[in-house]
Formats: sequence, C-alpha cells, structure tokens
Amino acid sequence: MRITFQYLFFIAMCLSSFGYTPISARIFPNISSIPPWLIPKNDTVLGAWDAFKGFGGCRFGERTQGLSKLKSYFSHFGYIPNSPYNFTDDFDDELESALRTYQENFNLNVTGTLDEPTIQHLIRPRCGNADIVNGTTTMNSGKPTTKAALNSTRFHTVGHYSFFPGMPVWPVGRRDLTYAFVPENELSDEVKAVFGRAFARWSQVTPLTFTQIESFPAADLKIGFFVGDHGDGEPFDGILGTLAHAFSPTSGRFHLDGDENWVIGGDISTSSVSSAVDLESVAVHEIGHLLGLGHSSVEDSIMFPTIPSRTRKVELATDDVQGIQQLYGSNPSYTNPPSSPSTPTVHQSDSDTSDGGDRGLGLWWDPYKLLLAVGLGLVLL
Repeated sequence: MRITFQYLFFIAMCLSSFGYTPISARIFPNISSIPPWLIPKNDTVLGAWDAFKGFGGCRFGERTQGLSKLKSYFSHFGYIPNSPYNFTDDFDDELESALRTYQENFNLNVTGTLDEPTIQHLIRPRCGNADIVNGTTTMNSGKPTTKAALNSTRFHTVGHYSFFPGMPVWPVGRRDLTYAFVPENELSDEVKAVFGRAFARWSQVTPLTFTQIESFPAADLKIGFFVGDHGDGEPFDGILGTLAHAFSPTSGRFHLDGDENWVIGGDISTSSVSSAVDLESVAVHEIGHLLGLGHSSVEDSIMFPTIPSRTRKVELATDDVQGIQQLYGSNPSYTNPPSSPSTPTVHQSDSDTSDGGDRGLGLWWDPYKLLLAVGLGLVLL
C-alpha cells in the first residue's frame, strides 16, 4: 500500500511542477446571479492596473513612485523591447517612447505625457497578447506608408488588421478544427454553447469549421480557465487586468482568467457590478488569435486589444473579416459583410496578461492539488 501511495504522491508532484491549475471558474448566467459575497462593498473593485490612476500629468524628466510598474506593463505588451529585470521610477526616454507608440496605436493624442485619456485607456481590461512582437507592429504606429516599407516589414499588413510574425495559419489539411475544454473546469452546456456561438462567427466568413469533442488531448483547440501562474509564462492577474490570451497556429491553446466575473447572458451593460465581463465577447477575440490574427487599431473591430467591463462586443467588423479572409479565403455562402467601419475612430479625449486579486476564490476545486495533499498525508503515515 505504501508503495502505491508514494507513486501517487510522485505523480501529483510532477503535475504540480508544471503550474497546471485548472479551476472551476466564476461564470454566471446573468448579471443578477452574481452572488453578493463576490461583490466588494460599494463594488469598489480594484483592477490590476488601477494604481496607474495616480500618474496623471506625469511627464518626461520626472520621478514618480510606481512608474516602474507602468514600464513593466509596457514591456509585457511589447512597447519596451529588451527590457531589464528591474525598472526605475524615472520618466525617461524609454518610457516616453513607449507611451507615444501606445497612444498612436490606440488612436489617442500623441502627447508623450500621462494625460487623463491615456490613463483611462491604460487601466481598461484587455487581451494578454502583446501588441508589438519582436519590435514590430501593424497597429497604427507600425503601418507602412510606402510599398517598399510594406515589403520590408516582418508583419504582412493590409489595412489595420495584423498577423503573427511569419503569418502562421492552420494548414489546408486541417480546416475542420476540433475544440475541447479542460475537464476540471466542469463547464455547463450553457457555457460551452457560448464558445460554440463565438466559433460560428468565424466559420460564417471562412471555410473553417469547428466541432466540439470530448477528448481534450485530441482536440486541435484547447480551452481552459486558469488562475495566476499556470505554466505558460503568461500569468493571470486577478480581477480585470488581463482577461485571457491565446496562442498562434498551430498551438491551439486558449486560456481565460478564472478570477473574472464572467457573464454569459442578459444585458451586461446594465450591470451594477463594475467587474462583470461578457464571456462571448472575449471568446470571439481570442479565437481570432487562435486562427492567426494579431491586434488591430480599429476600435470597432473584434481584434482591438481592449474591452471595457460591462461591454458586449461580438460582431465581426469589416477589418476582422478582411484579415481572416486574407489568411483562409471566404466561406462560399458568405454574402453579407458586417456594417462596422474598417477605419479607426480617432479620439481626442477618453476612449478600456501581473499578480493581484483574490485568487483563493477561484481555486474552488483542483483535483491535482487534492491528490497532492492526500498523497502527502498517506506517505507520512
């Protein structure tokens, strides 16, 4: 008996070493079903980047406590390349350059200062995928202006949509893609149906099809809710902040932050809970990454990197359709392009992947940690 339990303990230790922490996520049928004990008093939710609100008016040459965290933010999303391990709190050339590029990408006035519209945009929840990869972007700041520039960029770009470096796609022989969910998440049929609708929006405009299967290891696309550091180098950060991330073809990995208050039905815009996030809106965006799309500067597009909480945004814009059809062609039966404009709206004022939040609430059931605890107790008998 002792050998058997020691073997189980060894397996549990191996599993835990990978940072594999699938959970039972917070997913609610509608806004009214969010229990009061999950809502802080007066709904004073502190998002992952709310500390940035204190940087209003900061400009080049100043030193402000906490600016190092803003530099880490910009480093994570690709705006500060080759970043050091430790940032200073100085508003230096590096930060000003990153800030100007960010402002240009998100259709803000390029002031190089932390004005209020920029700060309000920085604290919005967003996708965890970087806006700039290997120093290259095809959001606004990286749009080539000449044919020669277009040919020289590492990203291929037409309009505002973008692709991952090298334009990875699912090969011709794998256009009927399967998807499955981490079994430990124990998702209901209603939640799985939300992802089915999100996949259908992309299959409507391309020759791709998506079929749910039960076998997680066998699926092309693997979907799961996780918290904190879950072993892929992209830790989640609790309430708001980074909502989800997905990897380019043909990885197929799609991860969502289990600490969010995910909502799957009803009019989320009427919610009094400021941390409520529409699951389908985020799913449609991340599926775009799974298929090979990068981020876009078109604010109406699905592939725009940020989305405010209490917002539903599920319809593909023209920019999204043009981008995905550049990769895979059109669905022969697709005839009605979306009505959303394909050019970005330039805002002169306010326009919404890292540790934080109450992770304990998200870890409702983790069989791997349970096995670890049981195995340890039995081995020590």
